[in-house]
Amino acid sequence: MITRLIKNEKDHTLALSRIEQLMDAEPGTPEFDELELLSTLVEIYEDEHFPIEMPDPVTAIKFRMEQLGLNQQALVPLIGSRSKVSEVLNGKRPLTLAMMRSLHKGLGIPSDILLRESEGSFPKSIPDLDWARFPVVEMARKGWIPSVQDIKGRAEEQIRVLIKQAGDPQAASVCLFRKSQGARENSKNDIYALKAWCLKVMAVANQNPLNVVFKKGIVNSAFLRDIARFSYLDNGPAIAKEYLEKHGIHLIIVPHLSKTYLDGAAFMLPNGNPVVALTLRYDRNDNFWFCLLHELAHIGRHLTTGKEAIIFDDLDLRGIQSAPKDEREEEADKLAQEALIPNKAWKSIDTGGKIETEHIKSLADRLKIHPAIIAGRIRYEKNNYRLFSSLIGNGEVRKQFPDITFN
Repeated sequence: MITRLIKNEKDHTLALSRIEQLMDAEPGTPEFDELELLSTLVEIYEDEHFPIEMPDPVTAIKFRMEQLGLNQQALVPLIGSRSKVSEVLNGKRPLTLAMMRSLHKGLGIPSDILLRESEGSFPKSIPDLDWARFPVVEMARKGWIPSVQDIKGRAEEQIRVLIKQAGDPQAASVCLFRKSQGARENSKNDIYALKAWCLKVMAVANQNPLNVVFKKGIVNSAFLRDIARFSYLDNGPAIAKEYLEKHGIHLIIVPHLSKTYLDGAAFMLPNGNPVVALTLRYDRNDNFWFCLLHELAHIGRHLTTGKEAIIFDDLDLRGIQSAPKDEREEEADKLAQEALIPNKAWKSIDTGGKIETEHIKSLADRLKIHPAIIAGRIRYEKNNYRLFSSLIGNGEVRKQFPDITFN
């Protein structure tokens, strides 16, 4: 009598032979108990050594069509078109999640067969999200998601990969279900391109965690001033990133997508680490430093609990009379301006007379900041962007981040 686990083919053969001898055993007898035990042991062994392969989804579809007496035309409402039906049945087009759901509902094919996962089930739907509106072609071109066949039809699968990289739907909800807290989000933005950009930022943050606890209250005027002084160094942007990370603050550069008008954003991760995200759509020193300090000011004053929505900023809207007014945006502007050029120092140069290049360079040396910061503010205040073009640091920021592709 076998009373232990079946470990090899010899044990398996002996067990099968003994089961055959016990097939007529009556319930309640020792022989029937032995039969039950042996059957269980054989099942355990065969599940491990002779697993039954899950049916191929296409084979399952064809089998179900035959059962129900359906032709290919009957699958058009479930798959999308006659050509798509033909390609799927011939193995030339992969099934999308949308197709699988339709086939599951319309033909009753189990989800685990369609997904090819034992006990697999379809991912939970995310309310009010239209997967087809995500700019998946551009995202694939930038390398944010894989470039796959029928990428538009498989948008849900690709975006779900990015959501997983960002953490999970709950962590990524700041991007998917957000309500903007600032007035500097351009109304022309493609909302799904903005969601995609935000998800990519969060994915980068999640894949590069900081082993530093962010201390609330650290981002104050003195902290902002310290950051501003890094601009005086040739590699200031890179040093600022390293410095912020040592204080538990992510500085993430993700180029913007088409149909977005965006310089930066700020939000808090669920773990309490803040994120400053910049697009560097303008590769200029003056833009980089003002935008960086503006977003840090939001973190210091307006994003403290981790429950707030993300704040997006299109700095081109700054100063436009028709743009909505927002006290937080105005406060962030003032904090950034004061940290970069203290008001007393600004008054020393903004005397109403002609400002010469040597005046700008002299003040920059005295304040230990990049001349682009002063030149950039003069251009903004006078609304004349032809002034001091040689001082604003064109082309000097992106090269500080060689691992990022701008295209």
